[in-house]
Amino acid sequence: MPRLVLASRNKGKIKELKMFLAGLPWQIPSLSDFPEVPEVAEDGANFRENALKKASAVAKALQIWALADDSGLEVDYLNGAPGVYSARFAGEHGNDAKNNEKLLALMKGVPWGERTARFRSALAFVSPEGVAWTTEGTCEGIITLAPRGEGGFGYDPLFYLPEYDLTMAELSEEKKNQISHRAVAMRKFRAYLLNEFPG
Repeated sequence: MPRLVLASRNKGKIKELKMFLAGLPWQIPSLSDFPEVPEVAEDGANFRENALKKASAVAKALQIWALADDSGLEVDYLNGAPGVYSARFAGEHGNDAKNNEKLLALMKGVPWGERTARFRSALAFVSPEGVAWTTEGTCEGIITLAPRGEGGFGYDPLFYLPEYDLTMAELSEEKKNQISHRAVAMRKFRAYLLNEFPG
């Protein structure tokens, strides 16, 4: 059975990615299974560059295909911030509460109509030899005035979806995994895998 490694140690992200790939004839370990592989500096100018950098480094280190997702939030009022700094917006990497606090503080007093934002996910699938395939997915929404919901992770409690009248954190896992930025990108990736690696 062929293997592809998920170039992440983020438990929430790994769970989502594995769910999108369920049923495919691939073994899918993650970086959590390879503690010897060092962290890759995410210093690219955009999500695609970061995803490519992560997937390339991991594929080369482990000599198997690697899939990396780099994703985050782009707020129009903040000229696309936090963008590639989404996970470390408040300074400490992965502190969701602090990141959400900072975002709400920066958006204080901003009218509802100017609070538009999107989640963006960039995927890179790279072979040990450096052959790369990339794609992206987005999900449009509005930054709420206060956190709502217990589900999801990251900025999900602040990301309001007008068509559902719910935040991403209030959606069922099933619905989130149909409409999220990562879901859009992963549907494209799944179709690519089935097409390029039939059987």
